[in-house]
Amino acid sequence: MPGKSAKKICASDICFRCKRICCQDAKPPLTLKRQKIIKEYIENQHFNIPKPFSHEQYSFPVVDELGICVFYDKKTRKCMVHAVKPETCRAGPITFDINRKTGKIEWYLKTAEICALAGMLHENPDLLKEHLELARREILRLICELDAEALHAILKIEEPQTFKIGEEDLPREVIAKL
Repeated sequence: MPGKSAKKICASDICFRCKRICCQDAKPPLTLKRQKIIKEYIENQHFNIPKPFSHEQYSFPVVDELGICVFYDKKTRKCMVHAVKPETCRAGPITFDINRKTGKIEWYLKTAEICALAGMLHENPDLLKEHLELARREILRLICELDAEALHAILKIEEPQTFKIGEEDLPREVIAKL
């Protein structure tokens, strides 16, 4: 379908032209399953990344001294593991929070000031709806697979310069972790 491929190219072009680095200070959470997928991909692509993951309260890609993700190629300005990148990277510029009082997951979109792709999505409701569905699938899978400690840790991370675009009930297995 030509429409979908044109949309993807458009998003890629917007991100490539952007001068910001979303991959700096992000530390996207990784499940054990996602780590395995990325590690296999790295090996198959023959990338030399001996220790790709770090763990504090949750696992995430190693970052350099500037806080930039080890998978960000500074020469091409692209993600080396784009095909298998972390769920929150696929979901971006949509992010989430969990409202423990209501038992809902709340969906947020970054502002155009910090993300050109977010601005484009905000201006095009059809593309936003399509991307929200992708983000929703990725993030729901992530939060269902993360352990309770990791989930609690990522919920403490502030997401400034976002605005709410929706909410829905949390899966029961996630509520049990809170």
